Amino acid sequence: MNSFHIGRLAFDNAKRFGDKTALKYRDDEEDVWKPLTWNQVAASVRRAAKAFLSIGIKEQDKVAIYSQNSHETIIVDLALQAIRAVAVPLYATSSSEQVKYIVDDAQCAMIFVGEQYQYDQTIKVLHQTNVLKKVITVDPKINLNGIDTSMAFSDFLKYGDGDEQNAELEKRQSELSQDDLATLIYTSGTSGEPKGVMIMQYNLTHQMRIHEKVMPCCDETRTSMMFLPASHIFERAWDYLCMYRGAMIFVNKNPKEILQSIKETRPNMMCAVPRFWEKVYAGVHEKIEKMPGLVKKLMYHAIAVGKKRNLDYVRFSKSVPFLTELQYKIFKKTLFEKVKKELGLENSMYFPCAGSQLSESVCEFLMSLGFDMVVGYGLTESTATVSCFQPAHKYHDLKSVGEVMPECEVKIGENDEILLKGNLITPGYYNKPEINATAFTDGWFHTGDAGKLENGILYITDRIKDLFKTSNGKYIAPQQIENLLVTDKYIDQVAVIGDLRKFVTALIVPDYGAVKEYAEQMKIEYKDMEDLLSNPKITSLIEGRIANLQEGLAKYEQIKRFKLLSKPFSSDNGELTLTLKLKRKVINEHYNKEIEYMYSY
Repeated sequence: MNSFHIGRLAFDNAKRFGDKTALKYRDDEEDVWKPLTWNQVAASVRRAAKAFLSIGIKEQDKVAIYSQNSHETIIVDLALQAIRAVAVPLYATSSSEQVKYIVDDAQCAMIFVGEQYQYDQTIKVLHQTNVLKKVITVDPKINLNGIDTSMAFSDFLKYGDGDEQNAELEKRQSELSQDDLATLIYTSGTSGEPKGVMIMQYNLTHQMRIHEKVMPCCDETRTSMMFLPASHIFERAWDYLCMYRGAMIFVNKNPKEILQSIKETRPNMMCAVPRFWEKVYAGVHEKIEKMPGLVKKLMYHAIAVGKKRNLDYVRFSKSVPFLTELQYKIFKKTLFEKVKKELGLENSMYFPCAGSQLSESVCEFLMSLGFDMVVGYGLTESTATVSCFQPAHKYHDLKSVGEVMPECEVKIGENDEILLKGNLITPGYYNKPEINATAFTDGWFHTGDAGKLENGILYITDRIKDLFKTSNGKYIAPQQIENLLVTDKYIDQVAVIGDLRKFVTALIVPDYGAVKEYAEQMKIEYKDMEDLLSNPKITSLIEGRIANLQEGLAKYEQIKRFKLLSKPFSSDNGELTLTLKLKRKVINEHYNKEIEYMYSY
């Protein structure tokens, strides 16, 4: 592990694994998943690294990658680190304004773009900045519009042919250091402009070493689905771990095709955010509700048996009663296996979930079906994992985010803020000395998350900046209420309101498909979505669902009024970050009229 470096990963793995498949990607034209072996990956990384050297990329130069997931951008990332340069990933949905900010802040003279949308946004940036000089296009179908600063990826790689840069590549390889800046990942900025988190090689080395101990089940016999964007630290660090351990990665290009991709590949592992599992939860429940009476009753009985076996006994390392174990084995081979096969998850072994809190009810349901859920907590600034449900230990408190990882120091500071220290923590934000001075004190990083620590188990209560107080002096944690409501099949997004107000209200984006289906069943006529959502029968439906969901909340936490929205919150209009977190200030501004009305009567 002392010699580990992402810049050597492809070459080391070619020696270890040779012609073993490293990656598979879908060829859209042939509609097949094509393999790349580690020998092929190493050859491509070497060629791309020499192309960078030929173009003049120096040590620690920043190069932007503005693309959806692809095998080409994985090659680019590994090649940059092989020559001690720095990859700066951007979300594929970023606007030209966001791209310009990052290009200027990181001083990226070169950018790789995935498809036509990213190319068109980048061309706008070219006319607005003097920093960006060269655009490399991954998709060969991109229309370059005759712009001479643009170059196809295939033409870029030709700069790596020949032997002219061999000596320089070997020199860079010999100089690889744990103090290399490996990547700059820009946070999505819920409370201000994006900040470039400096992820050092020693941060990555630390996480690889610790995860190798904690999660030995991730090895060369496993397959993993690349679902989240590589610009998300959770996916990025997970993919590095999979590659380091020799697990094969399926590269899912289009997030909207993830369910199809899973069914085609049937992976063992995949990291995801809670929203994915909330959709699975709602979808499975919807299918159960449509089953014939006896089958539905049997399915719910099976889930109850799974809950009793997995959560009441196995979780606590207790001996399972004979009858319970027998029933579970029967249901596992029949009903549970059928559900998993329909999802493409019958080979599932290990599913890390983080990004926000996964509700206890969803986690409980999935574990009852036999999914090995690994709920965790981490940040970009901590190079992903701070804590998680660790496979070696069976007991997991589902209200928690698991055990703190080895060699990660955690303490609870003022206002219950979680503070972190250790080699997993970034040394700071790029070009942000003033913010660094407040984010890091006495070696401790201030996460901005409120929580508690009990016997090495970490609990998240909320984002400190999201916490608000009603006019009656009661503190409200909006994320907890929101996470509770989005488990319902009729509710897609929720923004809880109540800061300095006399009671709690909510802006609710329904699941439009489910609401339309209900309208059809109830023979409700409507002109458009706005007309449908104003119908008293729909309002009554959502009101009843909310009432059932929030029964366990204190009276002052419960939503008294709500407004159904005919358009979803989105990152395009600034209401969501690129990691799909609510920008509460923006939402409050955009829906000020609706909010004021909820408090006017």
